[in-house]
Amino acid sequence: MLGTAAGGGFPQWNCACPPCSLARKGLLPSRTQDCLAVSGNGVDWWLLNASPDIRTQLVDAPEFTPGPGRRDTPLRGVLLTSAELDHSLGVFSLREGGGQALHAPANALAALRADLGLGPVLDKYAGWSWHEAVPEQPFPLTGGLVATAHALGVKRPKYTDERPGPWVVAYRVHDPVTGGTLLYAPCLAAWTPEFEALLAGVDCLLLDGTFASPDEMGERTGHSKGQSAMGHLPVLGDGGSLPELRRFPAVRRIYTHLNNTNPLLDPASPESAEIAAAGVEVVPDGAVITL
Repeated sequence: MLGTAAGGGFPQWNCACPPCSLARKGLLPSRTQDCLAVSGNGVDWWLLNASPDIRTQLVDAPEFTPGPGRRDTPLRGVLLTSAELDHSLGVFSLREGGGQALHAPANALAALRADLGLGPVLDKYAGWSWHEAVPEQPFPLTGGLVATAHALGVKRPKYTDERPGPWVVAYRVHDPVTGGTLLYAPCLAAWTPEFEALLAGVDCLLLDGTFASPDEMGERTGHSKGQSAMGHLPVLGDGGSLPELRRFPAVRRIYTHLNNTNPLLDPASPESAEIAAAGVEVVPDGAVITL
């Protein structure tokens, strides 16, 4: 887990909310923006999302040490869950690579290429290949893993226009050798029967933990706009994800994509105690999960 914070990281540069203030005092650890690296053989690595903090994240991870050639890299490509800036801007920083593949849902590919300008930039550098992550169609990843995208929602980035069809996907990543299966869903608008069905056979779930409560952003920043969950299912309360997660004790359940206002960033908070009592985790940047 290269990064575990939502867009803006933690602390966020322009925020003096209680968690950010504690982080600036050194009382809570800083976190970079959400990004996951997966490998089936420890040699070939794939990113799930590419955060704006990607350079720091890769340099800090020994698994991404270049070699044996001077420009060899173990990075084989990127799987994007959406075209949101905090999920995709890091690809610009990877432009010096060569031969990597980028997978994303169709709407995200179109927005990234045309509206964000990522296509023209990459095409002038080392020539990445672009691939549509078609929902429900598994595809192999170099190193032995198999990934499948699953449509989750229609939350689009602010910089682009409406297009029909899904904008947001989750990825199930399966290792045929070990039998381990991971479900990565850093953006989830609602707990639906279709999403719940994806948990069948999953060993570890990395789930959207952006906000602890739906009105958290307004309360903690002083800029109340009513419901502030912005397409993210809150963690706590009757309509939150935690009551649902309690029904799956056999799955390792980890919240990621934590907004800088989220009290779950503080392990001493009552909210952290509540999820811990349910057997659900928040882990630090750099945490390693073996399945």
